[in-house]
Amino acid sequence: MTIQEAQEKVDRWIQTTGVRYFSELTNMAILTEEVGEVARIISRQYGDQSFKESDKKKELADELADVMWVLLCLANQTGIDLTAALEKNFEKKNVRDANRHKDNEKLR
Repeated sequence: MTIQEAQEKVDRWIQTTGVRYFSELTNMAILTEEVGEVARIISRQYGDQSFKESDKKKELADELADVMWVLLCLANQTGIDLTAALEKNFEKKNVRDANRHKDNEKLR
C-alpha cells in the first residue's frame, strides 16, 4: 500500500466507521499518547526497564501502526499529501545532510 492509498483508506474508514475526525488538537494528544506507548515498548525491549504484566502483550508493530494511523488522520484533516511532503523532506535532507553524517566523528 502506498502512502496515498493509506491516506485514502484511513479517510474512507473515518467517513464510514469513525463518523468524523477528532479535532486536530485531540489527534495531536492521541499521537503523543501513541508515541508514548512506542517509547514504553522500546525502553523495555531494548532498554533497561523490565516489562510490567500489563505491557507484555503489547506489540511494537501494532503501536507503530497506531502512530502512523494518527499521522495519516492529521495529514488528511489538514490537507497534507504525505507522499509529496516526504519527497520534499528527502530533498531537504539530501541538501542539508549531504556530508553531515559522513563527517560526523561520532558515527565512525
